[in-house]
Amino acid sequence: MLSINSSDIVLSQAAENKQQAIQSIANSLVEKTYVEAAYLDGMLAREAQNSTFLGNGIAIPHGTTETRDKVKQTGVVVHHFPQGVDWGNGNTVYLAIGIAAQSDQHLAILKQLTKVLSADDVEQQLKEAQTAQNIASLLSGEVQNETLFNPDLIQMNFPASDLLQLTAVAAGLIKNQDAVQSSFIADLIAKPAAYLGQGLWLSSSSTGISKTAVSLVTASESFQFQNKPVQGLLCIASNSQLHLKNLNILINLIHKQQIEQLFDASEEQIITLLTQEKLEGSQQVFTIRNPHGLHARPGAMLVHVAKKFKAKIQMTNLNGSGKSANAKSLMKVMTQGVQFGHQLQFIAQGEDAEEALDAIGQAINEGLGEAIA
Repeated sequence: MLSINSSDIVLSQAAENKQQAIQSIANSLVEKTYVEAAYLDGMLAREAQNSTFLGNGIAIPHGTTETRDKVKQTGVVVHHFPQGVDWGNGNTVYLAIGIAAQSDQHLAILKQLTKVLSADDVEQQLKEAQTAQNIASLLSGEVQNETLFNPDLIQMNFPASDLLQLTAVAAGLIKNQDAVQSSFIADLIAKPAAYLGQGLWLSSSSTGISKTAVSLVTASESFQFQNKPVQGLLCIASNSQLHLKNLNILINLIHKQQIEQLFDASEEQIITLLTQEKLEGSQQVFTIRNPHGLHARPGAMLVHVAKKFKAKIQMTNLNGSGKSANAKSLMKVMTQGVQFGHQLQFIAQGEDAEEALDAIGQAINEGLGEAIA
């Protein structure tokens, strides 16, 4: 299977535009005897048909089906552009993955990049990467990009009568995910949990951790500990900064006196509550009129418009799952499954929120670069 490793990566590259970047990548493919020189024509033709920008600062320039006969052997080269390259439509590429494939082997690369393209902050990490191994680790998913938190890390209505029981169960849930070693549990139990208010307690440790993770255990019946109510315990295992996003969301829930939502919600709702920042600000709803919905091109145009503004912008497909997505992330927008006639709710928070929503509405009404009825 076609994959990427550190020997495929060329650091400290620079290009004035994407055509120059593609030329440089094609030269590397020729030097490695993967392709004939004429393969460049296919790469430029493919780029002219539709942008190969994927999102999160990554593009995968490759040839057309008509130039597959110019491929001598399947291979890949990766050029790192720390200063970025304008890839059109307001998109900046920091990593261009040149692919020479004799069939649809580029799909294997796409599969490898799935987690990277959907994670937050990867673009900045790629921009600031210093070594080929660091980049290879990012692309392979070896570098954790978001806190581990899934339904298996939630235990609702556990029949506990003291806080230590909840702590042990919460630690065990994380251990079962192979995220920590036994030393984590020992350290956690030895530390006193902190009371956050509204019946929620917090226990955390940075000992014996391989993955940053969060677990939540709620009690079947509320009880008292040190004259304070216990309804649930949140457990954090972290040796990085990843958990800070979750903590900030939790602090916001505490400030708004909304912790009880964690005790009444479903597992899926709890995950959303602790991983997805809920914006408060201006909002508008727009209807998609593109015949084929938000596929790659109109989706990229929407993200391009959103990125022009400082405001945080969330998009929710009211005809879909109801989950919100960062409107400035192409991969997040594409996962919304937006079709013709779907209504999209946008919430913007920041100094230019109103201007952002007006611009997004205008772009949608004009077809996001496509002809609409």
